[in-house]
Amino acid sequence: MKLALGKLPPELLRKYVLTMTGAKSKELVLSPRVGLDFGVVKLRSGFLIVSSDPVTGIAKNVGRHAVVVSANDVATSGNRASFMQSVILLPERVDERTVKELTSKMADAAKQLGITIVGGHTEVTPGLDRPIVMTTAFAIARSFVSAGGAKAGDTLMMTKSAGIEGTAILAEEAARRGASPTTVRRASRFFDRMSVVDDAEGAFDTGFIHAMHDCTEGGVLGAVYEMGVASRIGIEVDEGKIPVASETRAVCAVLGVDPLKLIGSGALLVAVEGGKEEVVKSALYPLGISVTSIGKFRAGEGTLIHEKGGRRTLIRDSPTDELWRVERTAHLVST
Repeated sequence: MKLALGKLPPELLRKYVLTMTGAKSKELVLSPRVGLDFGVVKLRSGFLIVSSDPVTGIAKNVGRHAVVVSANDVATSGNRASFMQSVILLPERVDERTVKELTSKMADAAKQLGITIVGGHTEVTPGLDRPIVMTTAFAIARSFVSAGGAKAGDTLMMTKSAGIEGTAILAEEAARRGASPTTVRRASRFFDRMSVVDDAEGAFDTGFIHAMHDCTEGGVLGAVYEMGVASRIGIEVDEGKIPVASETRAVCAVLGVDPLKLIGSGALLVAVEGGKEEVVKSALYPLGISVTSIGKFRAGEGTLIHEKGGRRTLIRDSPTDELWRVERTAHLVST
């Protein structure tokens, strides 16, 4: 079977990846599972939170991007990453200027987030048409939540809006297909909205959060599905309540893309104790972060989407990200 671009399907992850964990350890607190953003190891005092992520689908802003996505995953635990390792694979014929730009942007992003880059590996690799950067972020924590802690009766809340990361990535392609200069300029700035570190910290500090998950590959719908699977619980989502920025709508309309299935780093899903929604809103408002109630967790399993037209759809798998579909017909990589 030929595999589609993007994440492996959950059934293949379970079959070939998630069970292949090497030696057993009693210190492993949170083991690999579909929908989880990080692993947790018990230390003598506290926990080590660890998460890895690659940046593969873009060539611009790769350095900043690589730092932010791993920091986001750790942040969904309720903790800020403190340290990071990086693996940088560069295409042949790369020049020094490109290397300097990439690593300096990584350093700037890490400094802004309070992260120290402690090491890694960098090489020129045959067969690549773009830089590929993989980062691993670490945090030392006293407590944490994961995507797997949601409870029946919790409210599903979402920060910011859908498709933030994809909006920024697809801005140039939208320009080539006729999007207005104003839309393209504003959409390109969405790279600056990609961090959920403040979102997660502000929500977690309320004490009413049972689970968090960031909207990466597969967009909001993919993240909702993963959160339900990780928590082994049912979710009902009101599609009409999912916030979508006007710039995202404009870019997606030009490209024929579903914003709810578009990679969305920058938006955070939060399982909030029922009745405590206003507490979370009040905590995030001073940070300039919007948060919207988009659904409910319920007993049972399955993710049910209440669509705008009144139709109800059961999501049975995480959708393939719309970014990969566009990439098949467009050259998204700068040269």
